Amino acid sequence: MGWQVDPQHTQVEFAVKHFGMMTVRGRFNDVKVTGTIDPTNPTASSVDVTIDVKSLNTHSPQRDKDLLGSSFLELEKYPTITFHSTRVEQTGPDRYNLTGDLTIKGITRPVTLQVVRYGEMNDPMMGHRIAYSAEGEINRKDFGMTFDMLADGRLIVGNEVKIGIEVEVVEQRG
Repeated sequence: MGWQVDPQHTQVEFAVKHFGMMTVRGRFNDVKVTGTIDPTNPTASSVDVTIDVKSLNTHSPQRDKDLLGSSFLELEKYPTITFHSTRVEQTGPDRYNLTGDLTIKGITRPVTLQVVRYGEMNDPMMGHRIAYSAEGEINRKDFGMTFDMLADGRLIVGNEVKIGIEVEVVEQRG
């Protein structure tokens, strides 16, 4: 018996400022999560995440093309983004820090995400489920995305990228 991430209830989203004003949000539609998830002993859990870069969606085909191109994610050279957890530590009731190695464009850096356990339910049809969210922030320049074009003295694309993840894990029986 163990727990697995439900791919139908997994979201990996990001947000970055445009001209330092509007927040542009996007998501990756193809995310695979494996590992050992132990809700009774979360600090013993570990996860490996693989994101298919071409599954990027910001609701603008032109912006998606720009983000997948040479100034940003370079899809042709780097088709995946990966995260390998290295530590989980409890910071409060239902709160944890999840630290791991994030690799974007072949550059690996440690990142810590703040995790919250949302809730739990047990349903005969949907199974025994627990929901989690995780949030963090990276600087895109740390991962080789150095595009720095200005307009009216403002960065077109901000450096800080907020990451938001939500998942449901399901107990596997039998």
